[in-house]
Amino acid sequence: MPGMALRGYGRAYLKRGGSAAWTRKEGQSESGGLNEKGRKSYESANPGSDLKAPQPEGGPRKRSFCARMRGMKKRRTSAKTANDPDSRINKALRKWKC
Repeated sequence: MPGMALRGYGRAYLKRGGSAAWTRKEGQSESGGLNEKGRKSYESANPGSDLKAPQPEGGPRKRSFCARMRGMKKRRTSAKTANDPDSRINKALRKWKC
């Protein structure tokens, strides 16, 4: 069937002829998380989503994010990834000052 190879990709993939920026290096921040281009790319591929920049100064979003990510780090990462300072999850936790 034509188009079966594209199943599961968002509209951004189909319009631009490649994968969305949030899945590539150009949409990801070096210090962890997504940059503005990555957030906009994700929002266009997933209508109804509203991603915001990190909230390192504190507040309910920070508390929620830190609690959720600590649980993910504890249960969903290997020992190697959990201890690697350059892993995406550790970069994100540092950026949010968790």
